[in-house]
Amino acid sequence: MVLLTDGGSTKCDWILLDSQGSVVLKTRTIGLNPAVVHQNELSKRVLDNSDLQPYYSLVTRLDFYGAGCGTEKPSLLLKGVLQKIFPKAVVDVQEDTIAAVYSATTLPGIVCILGTGSNSSYFDGTKVHPSVVSLGYSLMDEASGNYFGKRLLRDYFYNKMPAVLKTEFARRFDLTPDVIKYNVYKQDNPNMYLASFAEFIFNPGASRPKNAIEINGYFYKLISEGINKFIECRVLCFKEAQSVPIHFIGSIAYFSEDIIRDCMQPYHLTLGTIIRRPIDGLIEYYKDHILE
Repeated sequence: MVLLTDGGSTKCDWILLDSQGSVVLKTRTIGLNPAVVHQNELSKRVLDNSDLQPYYSLVTRLDFYGAGCGTEKPSLLLKGVLQKIFPKAVVDVQEDTIAAVYSATTLPGIVCILGTGSNSSYFDGTKVHPSVVSLGYSLMDEASGNYFGKRLLRDYFYNKMPAVLKTEFARRFDLTPDVIKYNVYKQDNPNMYLASFAEFIFNPGASRPKNAIEINGYFYKLISEGINKFIECRVLCFKEAQSVPIHFIGSIAYFSEDIIRDCMQPYHLTLGTIIRRPIDGLIEYYKDHILE
């Protein structure tokens, strides 16, 4: 049996396939980003999922594609954790951009991830080429969930958020400074915590006709500034940017399609597909190319 995992910082989708490519199991765990989650917690998050338990000794191949797996040390850490849990499996751990490419295209293109974190790579039709090394949520991750979460928090405390949104933001979240600092600086998964605030952009719950223009203008500016930074840092770094389609993966991209399209026009870029969850495309790729 082959176990596929598309792992973000917030959640991981697990798909178990039999030798014919039929889906035996679909399940989900909390995110397994080995760059920010300790070894014991990584193991606990997998072991806590009761759906996977009957298959520990039946999995012969485990391909994990995840956030935080683009450098050697964290990927080896996670590989060791998974190997202990699935002792008969050949375990392979690669960064999430590989799965994004497999789910989005079989032709040359640039594939971008906008989820809890952000990343990009160029696919030449055969090989995946990363952009720059990612330094994670505190230094990079433009246009990601944690990027927008940080921006919302700053705008709230700097009084740059429209008043009606500020009231609703305070009602929705615990904005006690000590609570925020504790979660960001003392707890595991600060990137996931910050990204949790980004949901407010797409579900503000406070829009009224007289405020709609101001609110929509605020969010449009917020998102477009992040998208433009991402394009400048993570798309234009590829010399092929203006000759191949640009594909996007992840919830942030899915809910920002119109703004992404607007932001791409001045750079003469071509928008490709936008996929909210790449796991289904990954299944089809394995059926067509791996399990045949």
